[in-house]
Amino acid sequence: MSKIAFVFPGQGAQAVGMAKDVFEAVPKARAIFETGDKALGFPLSTLVFEGPDNELKQTANAQPALLTASVAYLEALKGKGLAPDYVAGHSLGEYSALVASGVLTYEDAVKLVRLRGQFMEEAVPGGQGAMAAVLGAGREALSELCRSVSEQDGPVALANINCPGQIVVSGSVAGVNAVVQRVREAGGKRAIPLEVSGPFHSSMMKQAAERLSDELSKMEFKAPSVPVVVNVSALPVTSPEEIRELLVRQVYSPVLWQDTVERLIEEGVDTFVEIGSGSVLAGLIRKIDKNVKVININSLESIEALA
Repeated sequence: MSKIAFVFPGQGAQAVGMAKDVFEAVPKARAIFETGDKALGFPLSTLVFEGPDNELKQTANAQPALLTASVAYLEALKGKGLAPDYVAGHSLGEYSALVASGVLTYEDAVKLVRLRGQFMEEAVPGGQGAMAAVLGAGREALSELCRSVSEQDGPVALANINCPGQIVVSGSVAGVNAVVQRVREAGGKRAIPLEVSGPFHSSMMKQAAERLSDELSKMEFKAPSVPVVVNVSALPVTSPEEIRELLVRQVYSPVLWQDTVERLIEEGVDTFVEIGSGSVLAGLIRKIDKNVKVININSLESIEALA
């Protein structure tokens, strides 16, 4: 029997003007932005729709902005006959997945991701952490290279296992630079330094995780209406307390996106619906398995096309 997974993008997918079309046309989507503005105490909607881009890119802004855009599209999608059997999200996108499955309210989630972004920005002083996308390397070989570099130059580890041939590494500037220079030792073709404000999903984020843990403990987590396949283990989870604990670990652990998609396919998913700005996940999913169906919900037009 055919199964559907709703998947939600993470940081990097943000764009000035995202979700403005559903904000203007769908009252429930507009209400999400209004709730976000009130919950955060500043006009997030104005920043999302008008920019400037350099402010929207800041981690503490990009995270609540992307969550809000995804949930606004989700609200606009309701009533179109699509319902998920599973949900998942890439890093920050996991919070959108938790809203979609009823674990968190949008209001609680937007407060959490605003703080998550702030904690991640503040965990490592500027200029001390870095990330780079490595193309063409095998996971084990690149992991071994990171271990070798960590002993010699500074901590660096796998951060995002995105799809075959695309892995992001994260850690100290010296460690990441060394991996970039030695990437061919792991069979990689090249490595591209990323414009990010910190070494996300690395051990250097443990302070941020501890601070986030305190905030997560204050929020109510409900049992999900459908299983959430989580980044840390790439396994379906239904326990609210386990989800809470895994959100803490997620901050400093690798995002196992390829494993997540493969697990969903093993569970019988043959249709992936990416909900939110851009189409990054759709591209990754097609590289993982070109035989699955991928639907992008990133505009009012894409929702109306489902009717």
